[in-house]
Amino acid sequence: MTHASDTTSTIALIGNPNAGKTTLFNALTGANQRVGNYAGVTVAVKSGETFTPHGRKLRVLDLPGCYSLRANSPDEKVALDALSGLLPGEPKPDLVVCVVDASNLERHLQLTLQVIELGLPCVLALNMVDVAEGMGLRLDPTKLAEELGIPVVPMQANAKRGIVELKQALRFPLPVASEATWANPAEDPETARRDFVTQLCELAARRPNAHQQTLSDKIDSILLHPIYGWLSLISVFFSLFWAIFSFAQIPMGWIEAGQSALGSWVESLMAAGDLRSLIIDGMIGGVGGVVTFLPQIALLFFFIGLLESSGYMARAAYLMDGVMAKAGLSGKSFLPLFSSYACAIPGVMATRTINSAKERLVTIFIAPWMSCSARLPVYFLIVPLLLHENEGTWKQALVLFAVYALGTATAFIVARVLRGRLGEDITPGHFLLELPPYRKPQWSYIFRHVFERALSFIRKAGTLILGLSILLWALSTYPKSQSGDPADALAHSAMGRIGAIIEPVVRPLGFDGRMGTAILTSFAAREVFVSSMAVLYRVESAGGSEEVRTVLRDQLAISKWPDGRRIFTPLSLVSLLVFFIYAMQCLPTTAVVARESGSWKWAIGQFLFMTSFAYTASLMIFQVGKLIGY
Repeated sequence: MTHASDTTSTIALIGNPNAGKTTLFNALTGANQRVGNYAGVTVAVKSGETFTPHGRKLRVLDLPGCYSLRANSPDEKVALDALSGLLPGEPKPDLVVCVVDASNLERHLQLTLQVIELGLPCVLALNMVDVAEGMGLRLDPTKLAEELGIPVVPMQANAKRGIVELKQALRFPLPVASEATWANPAEDPETARRDFVTQLCELAARRPNAHQQTLSDKIDSILLHPIYGWLSLISVFFSLFWAIFSFAQIPMGWIEAGQSALGSWVESLMAAGDLRSLIIDGMIGGVGGVVTFLPQIALLFFFIGLLESSGYMARAAYLMDGVMAKAGLSGKSFLPLFSSYACAIPGVMATRTINSAKERLVTIFIAPWMSCSARLPVYFLIVPLLLHENEGTWKQALVLFAVYALGTATAFIVARVLRGRLGEDITPGHFLLELPPYRKPQWSYIFRHVFERALSFIRKAGTLILGLSILLWALSTYPKSQSGDPADALAHSAMGRIGAIIEPVVRPLGFDGRMGTAILTSFAAREVFVSSMAVLYRVESAGGSEEVRTVLRDQLAISKWPDGRRIFTPLSLVSLLVFFIYAMQCLPTTAVVARESGSWKWAIGQFLFMTSFAYTASLMIFQVGKLIGY
């Protein structure tokens, strides 16, 4: 016979954004979920397993962070459905752990009261007690437990303090549901909860008589200042781009040396022929031309993780609220858009925190224009062609900053136009953002996140990019020509014939057929563009990535049209940059947009609009530049 204690109970974690809910989830389950010191990180239900001190297995659900259960936004609706047992394939939880920030009980306890009103057994995880005590708060967990009628566990989840005590509270039999003593049918529920929380905090979370200015308050007096705040914001992001160019040089050199050594080793073992050319030029050259940018991509994720974990990201959203309003959006759209600088897919998913359905659709539409990390290999190839590193990495950083600014500014203009066409919401959303205290960066999370993203990039290089590199090598090698001239051999190959078909389409943009072919392959994944270029402009060499890029620069410098004009001038390179800023070259993002918007028409319309916009913008840049003499 199976006893109740033998079954696996389901425990749900719920709390406001920044309460430390996902940190607690990771501490309980050992899962490597993303943890950020700003709102909107958890936008879906995650699950894991943990065990009580007596060895009983518990299934743990990590629900989206939300401020209430009114279901005004997709993340609130997901949380409410999960607590009500309405999520497909998910049972109603046996117990809910309400995670609250002990330094902000007045705000965080509102959600706890709503959960208790659902009639679910609860445990209150009183998190960040160290922050509360540092602010001078005098907490009384025993009084909180008496008034709420539920167990209260003081803890510091990021230091794994209180985890054992919380597991003790989850042991069998589970706590029973508490009665909502504050609820009065004759009184407005919101007012009743607010009054009860005020009385509760006076009893169990007494503040010092005089307000003590915390370190976060002192820092915010500068970073949120109307003038100094913006100067700081611009300085932070410009420094980020400069650091990406400067700090990555040494590890990039290591990768290039390794690639060169590998190519030389293969060359020493094999006789000259197609197979050696495939391995050295197609596989090592194609994949190595992309992998060499791994340090710069890893640095981008490192700095984004640093901003998230420290709490500065929320300040950036606060500063950007006024700018976002001019685009018809709110500060809530900033966080998904900023996440899209790393990758558009989690950025699109993070729009679930936006209350307004129309604002959410607009944010989804423009998110891919935030230059993601997949564009970095392309930018890092083109920008040094425009400005050699001898001219100063700060100039290259300035160009990269301008590239990001152009994409962002255009996205805001399109958002303004699109927002006007969609019309105003019946119930306008309000921008509510909690500014968490500044905290020491969670280095374990940051380095784990960087490692995961780097590993994902390497997997893509070893699968999609490798496969396309081999395909491109074959297309550019066969059928073979009797001529010994490399130009004639390429023109006779399948790739040369494809390029001849594409060239009339891309020539008005300043590109030849080979560049057009490389652009065409990049619609599978933007990073493929670099490996395509490495294959199309390859030389019989076992050199490393630096030599590959040098050869590309040399080939671009000497490539000419039949009339003797240079093909790749600074104007055509700028035209190419503009195309990659705007083009929608990521099929996985299109699939996610279709899912999140609930419409393939919206996703296909986005793809067609962004591609057409990229072509038109690139065309105007090149043709107008020619007219004025560039």
